[in-house]
Amino acid sequence: MTNKKNRNNIIASIITIIIALLFLFPLFMVLINASKTNSAITLTPLKMPDNWALLFKNIKTIWFDPNVGYQKALFSSFFVTTMSLTLITICSAMAAWAIQRSQSKKSTFFYMMFVAAMVIPFQVVMFPLVRWFNVLGSFLHVQLLRSYIGILIAYLGFGCSLSIFMFHGFVKSIPIGIEEAAEIDGASRPKVFFSIILPILKPTVVTVIILNGIWIWNDYLLPFLVLGKGSPVQTIPLAVANFAGAFLKQWDLMMAAILLALIPIVIVFVSLQKHIIKGMVDGSIK
Repeated sequence: MTNKKNRNNIIASIITIIIALLFLFPLFMVLINASKTNSAITLTPLKMPDNWALLFKNIKTIWFDPNVGYQKALFSSFFVTTMSLTLITICSAMAAWAIQRSQSKKSTFFYMMFVAAMVIPFQVVMFPLVRWFNVLGSFLHVQLLRSYIGILIAYLGFGCSLSIFMFHGFVKSIPIGIEEAAEIDGASRPKVFFSIILPILKPTVVTVIILNGIWIWNDYLLPFLVLGKGSPVQTIPLAVANFAGAFLKQWDLMMAAILLALIPIVIVFVSLQKHIIKGMVDGSIK
């Protein structure tokens, strides 16, 4: 019995290693080809680079070239990701708390609407989204397209459904007596939420931030629709797509640009991956 269990563990480990290598292979290809010349990439894409110093040269070219605008795109991505995550986390947690605590037909209806929104394909709503942004922007005299405001509203709308679903399950486990005791002590509803509920939701908050952060950082289609190529606001995926036109035959610079786009989110994910598992496990148990 023990030998069979050990054999199964070995087989599972081998399969896990193979899957991990398959997922890491594209990153490996980007890394080695960002360290080659353009001709070397074309002739020997799988060969290890002869001079790793080319990696830093290509990165320097991408980073400092004013025609590329990578530094501006990096700032835009950080700003959009940070602000979107803040709005999604706070609004979703507050909505899930209010829906779960009210226990009315209206709250159940709104909760089901949020859950139903999770299964609607983005392709169905992307063109109406652009049209309504135009109409609403004209009505309110606010520039929703090609601006930070529009992209933040879009991410808030598309990111809330899954986040509310995750927060809602966790809020059920919080004893309502804690909130009642705080209110007896004179705490207002906002203070109850920010001082008691939100800290308790920390495992789910971390999970929501990481999952939505990876999506927002790597997203191309929504920024392309809301911001467009000619917008002064350009996220990193849009900038990398522009590199494909600017450096169509310079694959070394393309690989360096892609590597620069991958590094921040890979570092964040590797550093916080344990919180993803912990948050999901805690949420499922709750």
